[in-house]
Amino acid sequence: MNEKSLGRVIRAHRRRAGLRQDELAALAGVGNRFVSELEHGKSTAELGRTLRVMAVLGLELEITPRTWRHIEDGHAR
Repeated sequence: MNEKSLGRVIRAHRRRAGLRQDELAALAGVGNRFVSELEHGKSTAELGRTLRVMAVLGLELEITPRTWRHIEDGHAR
C-alpha cells in the first residue's frame, strides 16, 4: 500500500460513514487541511494523526512482511 491508496481507503470509509471532511477532522482532533491532504495521498502525513483519523473510521493499521520475489537480474522487488 502506498500513500495514494491509503488516502483512497480513508476517503471511501469517510463517505460510507456519511461524514464530511470537517466532521471527521473534528472527531479525530485534526485540522480539515490534514484530512484533505491525507485523502489526497500526501506522503508527509504525520503517522500519529493518520492513526487517529483511521481509528475514528474504525480502521486499524496492520503490518505484514512483504513477499520478496527475485527477478533475473538479482534485484528484489
